[in-house]
Amino acid sequence: MYGHFSFSSLYSLFLQVIKVYSEDDTSRALEVPSDVTAREVCQLLILKNHFIDDHSWTLFEHLPRIGLERILEDHELVIEIQSHWGIEEENRLYFRKNYAKYEFFKHPVNYFPEHMVSLSSETSGVIGHTQILQMFLSSSTYPEIHGYLHAKEQGKKSSWKKLYFLLRRSGLYFSTKGASKEPRHLQFFCEFSSSDMYMSLAGKKMSGTPANYGFCFKPNKAGGAKDLKQLCADDEQSRTCWMTAIRLLKYGMQLYQNYMQPYQGRGGCSSLTISPMRSISENSLVAMDFSGHRSRVIENPTEALSVAVEEGLAWRRKGCLRLNTHGSPTTSQSATSSVGMSIHRTQLWFHHKISRDEAQRLILQQGLVDGVFLVRDSQSNPKTFVLSMSHGLKIKHFQIVPVSNTS
Repeated sequence: MYGHFSFSSLYSLFLQVIKVYSEDDTSRALEVPSDVTAREVCQLLILKNHFIDDHSWTLFEHLPRIGLERILEDHELVIEIQSHWGIEEENRLYFRKNYAKYEFFKHPVNYFPEHMVSLSSETSGVIGHTQILQMFLSSSTYPEIHGYLHAKEQGKKSSWKKLYFLLRRSGLYFSTKGASKEPRHLQFFCEFSSSDMYMSLAGKKMSGTPANYGFCFKPNKAGGAKDLKQLCADDEQSRTCWMTAIRLLKYGMQLYQNYMQPYQGRGGCSSLTISPMRSISENSLVAMDFSGHRSRVIENPTEALSVAVEEGLAWRRKGCLRLNTHGSPTTSQSATSSVGMSIHRTQLWFHHKISRDEAQRLILQQGLVDGVFLVRDSQSNPKTFVLSMSHGLKIKHFQIVPVSNTS
């Protein structure tokens, strides 16, 4: 006796449920194929939440117990990543914007300071930052990144040692004799094919890092947390240079393909991939306007896009960071129509009474791209405000004093 077995039932065997959290810690369960990529999950959430895809939406792996977080590269398989989690670890996937994800392709000069980059003896003449980036992606030559980092000594909770490190194609090394680069003085520290790189969120509290610029390597297997290799830079520019170079070393041309994918065709997300993850009702949605007394179908594509922008803003949490990298704040109709409130308090970039540390954390989450900003109440000077903004891979704070225009 033979039964009927369809391709659709075969496909359903490979569907799995994942939970993804947003900035306000609300979560959404998604049924996805077992081979779904991080980019495909982002595309699905953009569709379901009516967001506009500005190519900055990103999936993060968050490890709260050890205070670590990392960007999931667009090509990474989400189910495979979750398979490395222990049941007791309480790890999460977060969906939020990160403007700096591929910023080094646009402005490499900010990411590779001259004092940290050395070229091979085969390279002659002056090399620009764009050429350095191209060398990272080539298979023949590779720039050497070097500089001092603090390394945590294994088995010692708060013991750190400042060492001279070198990043080469074969991995990360440190010198046992000052800043010597002689092979006999170099000791292997880490390679990247079997480990993932994370940014430290609470390094001083959990590991006693010398500064707030920690990052580390964790084996990509269950229980890998006990084998962490932790490092700490002296400033954000140094940490960013190391982490960017290691991403380029590990993923190479795949990283550039990920960066270019949204600009090719339909954004690299095929209907075959998306359709099993959407319900029947979602496939029959039409654009409608509910702003007046009566609803109406929107037939003009330009108007439909405008409404989608407004709805996308309205669906997001008001306290959530909403920043524009070109310096212009984004606002919604509901915000600008508020009555009886000061204008600044209705703007989505105004964050009321948050602390300096919280402001820095929020901006860092969005990525240190020039022009990312927020405004908050000053905690030290009543009735004044503070503009916190990112510039040159640094977060700067400027006091704003209101001026009353009285005749």
